[in-house]
Amino acid sequence: MTLSVAIVGSGPSGFYTADALYRGREDCQIDIIERLPAPYGLIRGGVAPDHQTTKNVARNFEKTALRDRVRYYGHVCIGADLSLAELRGMYDAVVLATGAPLDRPLTIPGGDLPGVIGSADFVGWYNGHPDFSDLEPPIDQAGVAVIGNGNVAIDIARVLSKTRAELAPADIADYALEAIAAAPITDVYMFGRRGPVEAKFTNVELREMGELADCVPVVDPDVLPETIDGEMSDRDRRLKAKNIETLRGFTEITGRTTTKRVHFVFHAAPVEVLGEDRVTGLRLERTKVVDGRAVGTGAFFEIDCGLVLPAIGYRSAPVDGAPFNDDYGLIDSNDGRVEPGLYVVGWIKRGPTGVIATNRPDGKQVAELIAGDIPNGDKPGRAALEAALGEKGVAWVSFADWQKIDAAEIAAAPDGAPRRKFTTITDMLAVLD
Repeated sequence: MTLSVAIVGSGPSGFYTADALYRGREDCQIDIIERLPAPYGLIRGGVAPDHQTTKNVARNFEKTALRDRVRYYGHVCIGADLSLAELRGMYDAVVLATGAPLDRPLTIPGGDLPGVIGSADFVGWYNGHPDFSDLEPPIDQAGVAVIGNGNVAIDIARVLSKTRAELAPADIADYALEAIAAAPITDVYMFGRRGPVEAKFTNVELREMGELADCVPVVDPDVLPETIDGEMSDRDRRLKAKNIETLRGFTEITGRTTTKRVHFVFHAAPVEVLGEDRVTGLRLERTKVVDGRAVGTGAFFEIDCGLVLPAIGYRSAPVDGAPFNDDYGLIDSNDGRVEPGLYVVGWIKRGPTGVIATNRPDGKQVAELIAGDIPNGDKPGRAALEAALGEKGVAWVSFADWQKIDAAEIAAAPDGAPRRKFTTITDMLAVLD
């Protein structure tokens, strides 16, 4: 019989897995199940809206979705519409590719005050993700603190610092564009516990901060080392040297009068969010790096801000019926195999690390595991899924349906923008009505 595989989640890891399964076995039928009507996961809801080139990988995913043995079932929630146990009873193999959608909490005093918003939520808000379209973050502030020194942190700082004209070619949600354009933000602070050598952002993203129309980067030249010391590969040393060179270039920018400033503040560990009913500031401790770790010096300082955006990492959400490791925020597996018939790929397997293409080997590895574990299929797969959804009254969104939603977004695009996103599930489904 045909081998039937269900993939839960339609982000990069899900699509890479579907492609590997399709190429690996001609007798494999692959169904991708997604809780939202729209596919592509972080490509649509996580990649910065002004980085359209990065989003082009969705074209390859579309080719996979249109293959003859692949089907897409959008607006189907595993856990609500159908349990994992039910799904496993229908398919020879189930692959969980649900990512890491939750923010790691900011565990310092005041970390739960109104005005502290995790980066996953905030990025979802300006990207028009239906889960966060009604977030209404308090960006009517002069000062914003971004905690973190990775690409997500620098994406947030850049989006908040761009002008309306700079954001016009992006697929940013309309409400976010209007809110950011009207916001009285003058100072965005990026705080890193360690130094510039240890920063995780890439040089491409860093250089963009020196090219903004109405914002200037601010860096203390005294924190920039003359040499890159420590044990590391030659490649890593070159990459870090590029970042230091770019940051040093920022210190030499003169004669520019801008509305906004982005402050790169290194050796600063947040210790308390200030305020009573809402955020009014952030208290930090000066640090030094000892054996790669940030160690407090006992010297403290404060900044005024009305919004704190921690970009300090993500966690996966538990899936009922799969063994969840709460300490690490992922599902336990042996290189992707939870047990024969149940597998994990991407961030729910290994944590939120790497870039989009880092998920490709996961898909190939799991496809090989499935081939070894299940040489012959004996479960009904797609037929049973559609019958069960029909009995439960669940109207799924096919890939052809998604293409109609996609076309409507593109047709509604403002001048210069790639699309105007529908930011609620209701609006997406209204296209199909």
